[in-house]
Amino acid sequence: MTVIFNNFRGVISTTYLGINTLFWVSPLFIVTFFRLIIPFKKWGMFCGRIAVLIAENWVYFNNIGLLVTRNMEFELEGIEELDRKGSYLVISNHQSWIDIPVLQKVFYHKIPFLKFFLKKELIWVPFLGQAWWALDFPFMKRYSPSFLKKNPHLKGKDFEITKKACEKFKDMPVSVMNFIEGTRFRNEKHKRQKSPYKNLLRPKAHGISLVLSTMGDQLDYILDVTISYPYGTQEIWSFLCGDVNKVRVKVQKIPISGDILCNYSEDREDRIRFQKWLNGLWEKKDEYLEGLKT
Repeated sequence: MTVIFNNFRGVISTTYLGINTLFWVSPLFIVTFFRLIIPFKKWGMFCGRIAVLIAENWVYFNNIGLLVTRNMEFELEGIEELDRKGSYLVISNHQSWIDIPVLQKVFYHKIPFLKFFLKKELIWVPFLGQAWWALDFPFMKRYSPSFLKKNPHLKGKDFEITKKACEKFKDMPVSVMNFIEGTRFRNEKHKRQKSPYKNLLRPKAHGISLVLSTMGDQLDYILDVTISYPYGTQEIWSFLCGDVNKVRVKVQKIPISGDILCNYSEDREDRIRFQKWLNGLWEKKDEYLEGLKT
């Protein structure tokens, strides 16, 4: 009976979230349409603010639906002194698609609306790509070292693309979000990477170094987020069925100092120093996660 009830709850949750999404996506696409046909900067900024307001309402009603359909405990640390008028680079470990609704709930109206860095190719995803564009999600183009070796004329191009994507945030508070492991934690990925951490994949420094290079003087803090699920990591369907009963979220505010700001792409010493700082941050995160097991 418990399995049947949980599956029923999953269907109800999915239906509610689907209806809520359809309700708010209609005005979002109307705003997107008018933004496209009237290509003026101030008009685009105004439409961007309206789009964020729509997205915040979507998150608010998602949170209500999830609260009504499940008994889920949130154990939070470090969110007391956050400022909605501040600007942040938010980084986090990544275990499941559940991380995204968890982050949206934890940071709702505590910091500016979270804007995730996305691969440039995702702008062509039907409906979603246009919605992310309307919400000013920054799209990035990353080139691997092997690709740049074959195409040296493209060196620095990823920096230019990121800088252009971040320029629209100069006149407003912003929270940009990056899962710096690049993908969700899986045991097979962990083994394939030969990760030195017990609970984490290797962090990728290049993406956030680009953000700090382009926006470092605008950001107030880095928010280092650690998400853990005491009763085991589950996938999104289990979450919708109510099988995820508790989540711990720890937030650490990190000042943006000269040691963090660097010329990662061009200066080898800066690159080594930044990678050392990031690896040290990940070591502490791994120790914290390991300590929770006991």
